[in-house]
Amino acid sequence: MTTASVTAPDTGFSDIPKDDKRITRGWTFYDWANSVYPLVITSSIFPIYWGAMVKQITGTDSGKSPVEFLGFQVPGSSLLTYAISAAFLLIALISPFLTSLADFSGRKKLFMQIFCYLGAASCAALFFFTTDTLTLSTFVFISATIGFSGSIVFYNSYLPLISSEEKFDSLSARGFSMGYIGSVLLLVVCLGLIMGHGALGLEEGFATRLAFLLTGIWWAGFAQIPFFALPADPGRPTTTTPAGTTDSDSGWLLNGFRELGKVWAQLEHLPNLKRFLLAYFTYNMGVQTVMYVATIFGDEELKLESSALILTILLLQLVGILGAYLFSKLSERIGNTRALSWSVVIWMLICVAGYFVQAGWSFYALASVIGLTMGAVQSLSRSTYSKIIPENTPNTAAFFSFFDVTEKLSIVIGTAVFGVIAQITGSMRNSILSLIVFFVLGLVFLLRLRGRKLRDEVPSTEDTQVGPPPATPNVGMPASVR
Repeated sequence: MTTASVTAPDTGFSDIPKDDKRITRGWTFYDWANSVYPLVITSSIFPIYWGAMVKQITGTDSGKSPVEFLGFQVPGSSLLTYAISAAFLLIALISPFLTSLADFSGRKKLFMQIFCYLGAASCAALFFFTTDTLTLSTFVFISATIGFSGSIVFYNSYLPLISSEEKFDSLSARGFSMGYIGSVLLLVVCLGLIMGHGALGLEEGFATRLAFLLTGIWWAGFAQIPFFALPADPGRPTTTTPAGTTDSDSGWLLNGFRELGKVWAQLEHLPNLKRFLLAYFTYNMGVQTVMYVATIFGDEELKLESSALILTILLLQLVGILGAYLFSKLSERIGNTRALSWSVVIWMLICVAGYFVQAGWSFYALASVIGLTMGAVQSLSRSTYSKIIPENTPNTAAFFSFFDVTEKLSIVIGTAVFGVIAQITGSMRNSILSLIVFFVLGLVFLLRLRGRKLRDEVPSTEDTQVGPPPATPNVGMPASVR
């Protein structure tokens, strides 16, 4: 017997016009706003600063030296990867519940704003990271990571609401490209502060910490553009159940769990979605781990100068713009799963090359290839998932929470495996090479989708129906992409 499903969770969002330029342009600006976090904090300046703090604390010239954390002695570089793993494990645990709650309450934007401001404030708080505050700053870094990853799931869930299906790939690529451009601009400013600290009368450490403050301000400031452009949260009208009670009687919490249960039940009838999530889970372990540890690898294994590392990250971002668009066009010609398969094969070769790479031209060549496929695999994964979830589903945030949990758990496992292998063998090269296993498995699972109609037909039964479809379906839109 159905209860409280008279009004679909996203009914208020069904009136959003598809491909409205003001809305889609505003949506891409959240990539512009929050991409400064993965570039400045996780990929370039913060890992270098972290290594410098570890060296000062231990009095050695190695970022691998053990530091005390909550009574334990942990290698400094491994502690950073463990902190990343902890942050993503926490968000993976709470994300499904929060997104179901957002779907039920009709308040996607509110949840997106909460996580955005948490992440931005935490980035700004890293300004106080010194040798005396390593433990506290580790938790602040975890908080920033939770804010970033938490807001992304609600941001991604808007994609199928604001875009027609044939434009998923191009709009997703445009969002990633906006993120690359915006983050590069701020990184150039931060790099100017750090390299020109003497001329500005600043200490190098202060100038570096000022970059963290600017990151938080940039993120929260430019986020106002999508918050203004995206439709307001409609809320959820109170409906009456057959028992005569209202769906708000049991409160947001209980109904959030109910919505999650409905989507979980619907997944039983979506075998291709489960196949894709399994493929994404495995190959993303490798992709995200490389992205998070690349700077640490260059610092510890290749002994590159800080300026060379940051310039390399800039190269990754610029090439990433090209890669996102190239693979978007490639997917139009050969299909999403084939294009993703090619990118995964390239990542396998990257792992082998990473084991042998040395400082010099080979490192920059490898960085260029990483940049080319980095944006491609992220952009295509997001748009492919949008094409696999049920068309006109009213629970986009709940469905994207499963995508988000898959991503976060893959990061948890990938970074943890990387840190453990590096700690046991004493070399990050062995960790890089071991990642090839994840890509091989991801490719195998992707190949299981070849030649299939991606979007499954969902039975419209009382047991599996999450809510009625929007009043105005996308007539004429393609049902799937091969």
